[in-house]
Amino acid sequence: MRNTLGDLNNHLFSQLERLSDEDLSGEKLAEEINRAKAVTSVASQIISNGSLVLEARRLADDRLNADTSIPKMLEG
Repeated sequence: MRNTLGDLNNHLFSQLERLSDEDLSGEKLAEEINRAKAVTSVASQIISNGSLVLEARRLADDRLNADTSIPKMLEG
C-alpha cells in the first residue's frame, strides 16, 4: 500500500466532515474530537517529514551549482 499526500488531504477532509456532523454530541463528539487531534498530530508529522525530504532534495540538487550559498540555518 502506498499513501500519498492526496490521500492525506482526503483523510483530513473526511475528518472535518465527521466533526461537522450536527447529530454528533456528548461522548461521541468527544471521541471524534480526540480522534481529530490524533489525526492532526500525525498529519503534521507527515507534512514536516515531506518538507524535510523536499529541502534535502533541493540542497542535493544545488550542490552542483557553484553559485549556491549555504542556508543561514546551517551557517556557523
